[in-house]
Amino acid sequence: MNVNLQEGKRYYSIGEVAKAFDVNTSLIRFWDKEFDILKPKKNAKGNRMFTPEDVKNLQLIYHLVKERGFTLEGAKTHLKEGQKKTLDKFEIISKLEAVKAQLTAIKNQL
Repeated sequence: MNVNLQEGKRYYSIGEVAKAFDVNTSLIRFWDKEFDILKPKKNAKGNRMFTPEDVKNLQLIYHLVKERGFTLEGAKTHLKEGQKKTLDKFEIISKLEAVKAQLTAIKNQL
């Protein structure tokens, strides 16, 4: 899953995050309540502001729930039991997908 968010920002609004994942803000709020690994800051107005670390965790949650078909309870258990291992696998898959996309682009230029 490629998430298109502006690089180098310290915080992302819930709207930016929802748009990047192509989901409703209500789903992001729901996941925030359900998953302890998400810890967005709240500004003076009470709006959630997500750090790049939160975005990485959201990618992992999205991957488990939307792409692999985990239930919420299954995803929570999976994250608690094997968070490091899952994150490593997810990062490897993401890097491989990026390499595949680059190779496909090169092939198309030939």
